[in-house]
Formats: sequence, structure tokens, C-alpha cells
Amino acid sequence: MGFARTCSVALVGVEGVVVEVQADLEPGVAAFTLVGLPDKSLVESRDRVRAAVVNSGGEWPQRKLTVGLSPASVPKGGSGFDLAVACAVLGAAERVDPREIADLMMIGELGLDGRVRPVRGVLPAVLAASEAGYRQVVVPEQTAAEAALVPGVSVLGVRSLRQLIAVLTDEPVPEEEEPQELGRPDPMLAGLTVPGAGMGTGIAAVPGAGAGRPDLAEVAGQRAARMALEVAAAGGHHLFLSGPPGAGKTMLAERLPGLLPPLTQQEALEVTAVHSVAGVLPPGQPLVETPPYCAPHHSATMAALVGGGNGLPRPGAVSLAHRGVLFLDEAPEFSGKALDALRQPLESGHVVVARSAGMMRMPARFLLMLAANPCPCGRHGLIGDVCECSPATVRRYQARLSGPLLDRVDLRVRVEAVSRTELTGACAGAEGSASVAARIREARERSAARLHGTPWRLNSEVPGHELRTRWQPFPGALREAERDMERGLLTARGLDRVLRVAWTVADLAGHDRPMAPDIAQALQLRTGVSRGVPVPAGEC
Repeated sequence: MGFARTCSVALVGVEGVVVEVQADLEPGVAAFTLVGLPDKSLVESRDRVRAAVVNSGGEWPQRKLTVGLSPASVPKGGSGFDLAVACAVLGAAERVDPREIADLMMIGELGLDGRVRPVRGVLPAVLAASEAGYRQVVVPEQTAAEAALVPGVSVLGVRSLRQLIAVLTDEPVPEEEEPQELGRPDPMLAGLTVPGAGMGTGIAAVPGAGAGRPDLAEVAGQRAARMALEVAAAGGHHLFLSGPPGAGKTMLAERLPGLLPPLTQQEALEVTAVHSVAGVLPPGQPLVETPPYCAPHHSATMAALVGGGNGLPRPGAVSLAHRGVLFLDEAPEFSGKALDALRQPLESGHVVVARSAGMMRMPARFLLMLAANPCPCGRHGLIGDVCECSPATVRRYQARLSGPLLDRVDLRVRVEAVSRTELTGACAGAEGSASVAARIREARERSAARLHGTPWRLNSEVPGHELRTRWQPFPGALREAERDMERGLLTARGLDRVLRVAWTVADLAGHDRPMAPDIAQALQLRTGVSRGVPVPAGEC
């Protein structure tokens, strides 16, 4: 009788569970049994592993073989267990020393010819292995750079099962042929991406500096909207832009990620883990270092927005936009249930999706930006234009965005149509993204110094109780906001959000704490009602 064990990782969302892969050989009729709650793709690994071992020069044991995946209560799926199953079988057959593989973490799919193919979710899998105390992992060569992002872990990237066997048995490592000819696509990378990912879903990373990067200087006019964009980026506040078609709402949204600071190392690992699991991590880019930008179409379902699907849930748009921007254009056209499902992640910064196959907790701390026309035809309220919509139609259209959802949006700005003067050159000297981003970095440094030693990083994350008791504004500065609350124009949550925005406005202005003009600016951005506060000069 032969026995061997090694380890792999089962992913539940972006959280990994270490799985012990055990192989047991006993006398009897040749058979291969796989137990431990595998799914269909994992059950098929029996045939893949057998063919890979034989085509790699090994001998398949002609005895009763049982492979167990422990803990058996955790659902396991995907082809990433192939490499661990093959090595456990070879260890039980004494082709390799079972002691050499007992403490190895193995992740990878096997082709029938023995080549090791990359799989999605390598980064969160290696993170789970590191947290469990494993210090040596074996992954496909194409994902070795992604696995190496985890500190304190020794990574071995292999191209074939033959190479791994040679390393484990201290034999000369065979040279494998190049996976592709120069200039031709590599079929081995097909498993890393979901077909159409990053295209139809609207997922993209912010381009690097250069001519291809959207710049705020290209937006003509819109002084109030530009100010709101700056406040949103500085404090992490959600933003709602309403205005006629062609006014520049989408242009502003596309330039918002470029105003955000680069991701920290921890944030980059969080974002990369989600994108790796979802299959939207660009090949050759193991680490996402810039805030992501996700703009799903208005036909997106609730599962597409918050996560879900058949079997174990998959990451949705709110998770793919983690630490970045989620832009919902034509927001009233989205399903009402899908929009209201955003309310919980907007408050908590994560989303929990429960299905019969399991429960998934995914990070979802994003900056939400909504854009909408004033009515179905888009001409409501325009001077010199005739709106074809009846008052009842306009009310129904605007009511598609529920009050509880809008109450969680800090900034609401009306975007007016651009005038001929603004469009034809009067705004040629509009401020660019670089100078605005520098101001935002300074404001974030002020807020970070104030919030040092607390669990919060941005003004939008600070609870209202802390703002009212620990960081109070200038005496008497809240009078106007308190009057609005007494009139019913502000809820208790709304007052807290006005305070948060006021702290961001004060950080941008260099004030030690919010003064009356900062509160008035925050109220103007929150309610959309002019408070007599001028837009700062220098913005077009």
C-alpha cells in the first residue's frame, strides 16, 4: 500500500481554503476514485492527470487509487488541483519521494501532453497558503510573477509536469520547447481570462501617463461639475451628475480615475486578487497599480453588479471596481432592484452574496458615480428647447433612483449644456488632471494626518458620531445645515454626509477645520441648491 499527500487551495470568492490532497494506493482492480466534494471540472481531472503522467514518461499505477480532497465539506471546483493530484499519485507510487511534496503548495492545470497550464486566482491562492504557513509554492510559469507578489514565499514556476518531477527527484531539468512562436498568440494564456472580460463589462485600468490618458483639460466648461469631481476624488465621496445629453457627464467620469492617487501596495494586492479570480487581469501585468474603472451597461443584472451566478458566486462590478470608480451611465435605465442592491456595499465597503452552494464575501469599497438625463428625451428644463415628456413621465423617470440610494450619494450636481463660447476657445486654458491630482494628493495627506491611528483613511469613511464629537467644525458653522434638517431638507444621514464633504472642502482649501463657507459649499454640492458660494477661480 502507498500513501502520499500534498496541498492545494480552493477559492471561495477571493478567500482561499487550504486543501490537503491525499492519494492512497491499494491492491485491487485498477480504478481511480476522486472524493471530497469536487465539481464537474474537477472530476474530469482524473482523465487529464492520467494522460499527463503517461505522456510525461511516468507509469500509471495499475492498482486501486483513491484521491481525497480534505476538508471534504468545502466545495471544490476548477482545474487548479490537477498538479497537486498528479504529484500525490506519483508520491503514492513512489515515483517521487512523498516527503518532498508533503509541504509543497501546488496550483495548476495539466494538459494531456503534460504541460502545466495557468489558472485564475493564483494571487489569492498563494496569499491563503502564506497565511496558513506554507513557504514553497509551485505554479505555472506564466503566473509565477503574480505568485511572487506575496512576500516570504518561494515560488517555483514550471512549464511541464516533466520539469517538476525532475526538480523533485534531483534529476536534470529537461528543456521544454517555447510555448509559442514570436508574434503569435499563446494558447496557454487562454485560461487566465474570461471571454469578453474587460470589453462588454466595461472593466479597465487607468492608462498610464501619456497622450492616451484622458485629461480634465479636454472638458469644456462645467465649473461646478469639475469642482464636484475634485471633491469626490479627494474625499472618496459618491457623485451624481444630472444634465442633458452631450453636456460632458461621461467625459467627466472617464477622467475621475486619473485624479485618484496610485494604489498602495496593500490596495494593489486586494485589487489584483479580485481581478485574478474574475479573469480580467491583463496578461503580463501581474499587479494592478492604478485605480480600476468599471462602467457596466444599463442592462446589467443584479448578479452582474453585486456578484452571483450559478454555483459558487462570482465577483460583480462592485468588486471589480474595488479601490476605483464604478460609473453607472444612464442610471435610471438600470433595474431598480439592481440599483437598490448597491445600498449595502456603499455603507459597508464589502458585499456578502449567499447561494445554496456557499456564501461569498467580496471587497467592494468603490467610488460610485451616477449619470442621468433629466427625462427620457433629455430636454427637460432646457431653455429654448421643447421637452416631449409629460410631467408624469418626468416624475416616473426621476423616481427610478430611489430616495435611500440617493441619500447615500454625497454630491449631486446639475450639469448644464456647454455654451458656444465655452466650446470654441474661451476655456482653452482649463486646468489639467495633473495639477488637480496634485491638489487632491495634498488634501488626502491632510486628512490622513488627521485620521492617523484610526481605522479610517478617507473623510467619506468616518462615522457621523465621530465627526460630531471628535472632529467638530468651527463654532456656528453648522447653523445653515441644522436649519435644513429642521425643514426636512436633510436627513440625519444627510447631515453626517454634509459634514464629511465639508471636511474634504476644508482639506482642499487648507483649513484646519470646516468654516461656514465650507459647510455652505458642502450643502450646495449635496442639495444642488445654490448657497451663494462661488466656484473657485482657475477652473473653467
